[in-house]
Amino acid sequence: MSTAELLKSAAELFPDEVVTQAHVRHLELPGGVGTFALITLDNGLDHTKPTTFGPQSLANVDAAIGQVEAEAAEGRIVGVGITGKPFIFAVGADLKGVELLTRREDAVAIGKGGHEVFKRLAGLAVPTFAYYNGAAMGGGVEIGLHCSYRTVSAALPAFSLPEVFLGLVPGWGGCTLLPNLIGADRAVTVIIENSLNQNRQLKGAQVHELGIADALFEGADFLEQSLRWTASVLSGELAVVRPEIDRGEAWDRAVARGRAVADSKVHGAAPAAYRALDIVAAVKDGDLQAGYDAEDTALADLIMGGELRSGIYAFNLVQRRAKRPAGAPDKSLARPVTKVGVVGAGLMASQLALLFLRRLEVPVVLTDIDQDRIDKGVGYVHAEIDKLLGKGRINQDKANRYKGLVSGVLDKADGFADADFVIEAVFEEMGVKQQVFAEVEAVAPAHAILATNTSSLSVTEMASKLKNPERVVGFHFFNPVAVLPLLEIVRGERTDDASLATAFGVARKLKKSAVLVKDAPAFVVNRILTRFMGEIQNVIDEGTPVDVAERAVEPLGLPMSPLVLLELVGPAIGLHVSETLNRSFPDRFTVSPNLAAVVKAGKRGFYLYDSGKPELDPEVLALLSQGDTVLTEEQTRARVLDAVAGEIGLMLDEGVVAEAQDIDLCLLTGAGWPFHLGGITPYLDREGVSRRVNGKPFLAPGVASVPA
Repeated sequence: MSTAELLKSAAELFPDEVVTQAHVRHLELPGGVGTFALITLDNGLDHTKPTTFGPQSLANVDAAIGQVEAEAAEGRIVGVGITGKPFIFAVGADLKGVELLTRREDAVAIGKGGHEVFKRLAGLAVPTFAYYNGAAMGGGVEIGLHCSYRTVSAALPAFSLPEVFLGLVPGWGGCTLLPNLIGADRAVTVIIENSLNQNRQLKGAQVHELGIADALFEGADFLEQSLRWTASVLSGELAVVRPEIDRGEAWDRAVARGRAVADSKVHGAAPAAYRALDIVAAVKDGDLQAGYDAEDTALADLIMGGELRSGIYAFNLVQRRAKRPAGAPDKSLARPVTKVGVVGAGLMASQLALLFLRRLEVPVVLTDIDQDRIDKGVGYVHAEIDKLLGKGRINQDKANRYKGLVSGVLDKADGFADADFVIEAVFEEMGVKQQVFAEVEAVAPAHAILATNTSSLSVTEMASKLKNPERVVGFHFFNPVAVLPLLEIVRGERTDDASLATAFGVARKLKKSAVLVKDAPAFVVNRILTRFMGEIQNVIDEGTPVDVAERAVEPLGLPMSPLVLLELVGPAIGLHVSETLNRSFPDRFTVSPNLAAVVKAGKRGFYLYDSGKPELDPEVLALLSQGDTVLTEEQTRARVLDAVAGEIGLMLDEGVVAEAQDIDLCLLTGAGWPFHLGGITPYLDREGVSRRVNGKPFLAPGVASVPA
């Protein structure tokens, strides 16, 4: 089947494709070098709708290449360039279409179609140039790799090969061409390491530094400078010299490093990283066609696998559902927020103050029980502003303005009399929080939102003694505040729509993924993690060795093991949340006497890091009192997953969130659970746990799986 026939067949499967055009225009290069053909990729929409490659889009690119191919063969042009619309180069394959594929042969066609089109660029009779003017990801990066030369804008904000993050491989030349351009080690960093580090993006300067681009130009006149540079290359005035690629042991070491990174991140639980590394290993001798063929096979296998469907599902949750939270009131009800109060000046409160300051750019005032604490909190914010200034993230004027906007006072009446939004981040104890809110209500305006950062306590009970409980809302952030996007917004029994709408409006300005949750014990993330961790702790208490219990859940490919997570959260906080949930659900949530002993002994965790890698602390092991029931890894994993599936089923029955999708969105954005799991429910469905425990899957067929 020809490329055109392949793409025509594929296009019939993607009826709703946002089609990218490939406009060809001709211009005269500076210095009389000759006529140059410039292809611009543009879907006709603004930068909020990035350019993608579906089958019809690829057919348009193919047609444009066909036109310039003929012009090059006839000697009418001296070179061909490819660039994007303002702020966007291209962000790769149209994933909406990939979701619809049900046959392996169609998945093969997608891989082959992209390869056949892009390879024509490399085969032109004249040199080709990619001008990365804006965001470039996946297939957008790969079309440029097929060109002879590349330039990149210093203003480019995001450049990546994110496929492994989603459960794919860079399948249109990325695994083959990138190591042959910049060496295997640097390619492994881009394809594997960055992807598995929550899809870390490269900036323009880094793209140049890695050797992916041959030249770096400022954003303001990027295309003009790129064309001037192109003329210099074509005239012979400028020679592009690239370092020789080491195809010896260094290549093998790079692949081995990539496997170690993959093992540390997904523990063999998701195949994409390993398939990508197999291709990198196979192209060591520079056989590009063998690499392309291997990419086609891997792409088809992965498209027809559960991990990719879970990855796309997760991507859609984060990109779409997070922007339109289920159950959020009408935006028009939201009130403006022109000043923020923060009760508390400890680390969490100070992080919140900094976030509100940077995103809302309104006055932020902290208060605490003594001046020393207040000074320390304000000092933390000032120090963080200085760090941003030092890194060039803000200029001196903005730093001065931010510092002028943050202050601290002892008297709440002085600080909060004109505040529109007051959030507390004090000790997690109901009596303390009720007292704080009573004090704030006495001095804050009648319209002010009273928000609590509680992680597990009842928002309704917290508001129960106030004159106006309708303005109290849960506003639960996750640590570190600057990194984790989730914000659980909790509606108390008497919270009104205006207060809730204002909370969602603030969340949007804070650039957080807000999920509406019912006022139920520990809400979503902490309830699931506590059940998960509690079952691990139960197994240990009953007699299973700690290392066996830890290894049992490695096949999930979680970002860290349960006891390392406990260390990050803090054993005392973990114990407190388990006690809270034990009071609400004593039949399912236990309070571990061993965890209590660890907390009483003042231990920060189960591990020591003296040797550079985690080793179980012998003092902690000596504290443990275990029974004589020893489970295998498989038995432990089954027990933990059954507990989690049961708990999620109960949460959905209770209406804690609108749908299973919200559970997954919370775990992805609040606990860093991997995209290849899709959060948790697709994995539980795929492994048959949901049906075993609840009698039915959480998601309909095709939602995070291959459609029937």
